[in-house]
Amino acid sequence: MSDPAFISSLIAGGCAGTAVDISLFPLDTIKTRLQSSQGFWKAGGFSRIYAGIGPAAAGSAPNAAIFFCTYDSVKKMAKQAGANDGTALHMTAASLGEISACLVRVPVEVVKQRRQASVGNSSLSIIKDVLNSEGPRGLYRGYLTTVLREIPFSFIQFPLWEFLKRQVSVKTGSEPTPIQSSLCGAISGGFAAAVTTPLDVAKTRIMLAPTGSPEAAMGIFTMLKKVGSDKGLKGLFAGVTPRTTWIFIGGGFFFGVYEQVISVLER
Repeated sequence: MSDPAFISSLIAGGCAGTAVDISLFPLDTIKTRLQSSQGFWKAGGFSRIYAGIGPAAAGSAPNAAIFFCTYDSVKKMAKQAGANDGTALHMTAASLGEISACLVRVPVEVVKQRRQASVGNSSLSIIKDVLNSEGPRGLYRGYLTTVLREIPFSFIQFPLWEFLKRQVSVKTGSEPTPIQSSLCGAISGGFAAAVTTPLDVAKTRIMLAPTGSPEAAMGIFTMLKKVGSDKGLKGLFAGVTPRTTWIFIGGGFFFGVYEQVISVLER
């Protein structure tokens, strides 16, 4: 299958990210509250499930656009240099895409998740508190943890997505339709989400930890050990159902919108 042009990836990725993050935001809120150390009900329960949608909406387009621009550009350059269009290339491209996208994603996540967990009255007040107490670095608390979550997720999701699309192409004799690509994205995203839930729990705990607390300075593996010791396997997979559902539906929607926009733009 041909690779999309840079500007097509930019526009399609932005459209897809915004569509998913806005439409499925309540599931993300429920997942965050289930994973918070204060517990689901104290974090807000089922009330105000759209708290934090402002920063999520603002960050969706640039986050997804940066990822797909990097992902598609790395694949294109690698293939031009003679690399094989296989699993290793998809993993490498996805990893570099995640590292780049996290420059936008992490500050958005810090603000969004604190709003979702009822920490702070507004996004602006949260940003001011973080800058006053931790400086600009505070907005990137959990950056490494987020990258360490996203890379395994991408290692599973994108090679599986590409593999499923190739199988569809082999069986149908043509490139997958946006609907077929959407289904491949749903399957690959849902599976990757379920497997990497413990990493997501650790990332959420670190981002939500009070400034100056031991948890705020923890690394991902230390946090995983703490959660496992305190809550056991159930704690490590807190929020797995809404996370898997969110990314299963979102994965289908995301890749479907992405491929549809690419199709329109490339024509």
